[in-house]
Amino acid sequence: MKKGYKQLVAEANAVVETVPATEAVKRLQSPEAVFIDIRDLPELERDGKIPGAVHASRGMLEFYADPESPYHKDVFASGKKLYLYCASGGRSALAAQRLQEMGLPHVAHVGGGLKAWKDANGPVDTKFA
Repeated sequence: MKKGYKQLVAEANAVVETVPATEAVKRLQSPEAVFIDIRDLPELERDGKIPGAVHASRGMLEFYADPESPYHKDVFASGKKLYLYCASGGRSALAAQRLQEMGLPHVAHVGGGLKAWKDANGPVDTKFA
């Protein structure tokens, strides 16, 4: 293997904005911020999500972000700052890097993911429709 996941995540963290969870909690109420949960659905059901976060699983992220895709989600074209998060920060770093490569300008990820968010006493929504 030429590159392992640790090197890939380190490379992503070197080029994307990482927002500490304590700072991200303060940005939750900003009308210019959108939180994007890239975890798989069973993780959301088990662990909850940041209130108001849009679910966009990592496996479909590029399709959701591309306006030419039939799966496009408007939030990716909103012009708002997108704060991606996963369970602990690795997948969201990779995902933020990919969105930047696709040309999305206002992308960051929550360092430490939902675990750090909870440790920072960030609110968690455990109800799903």
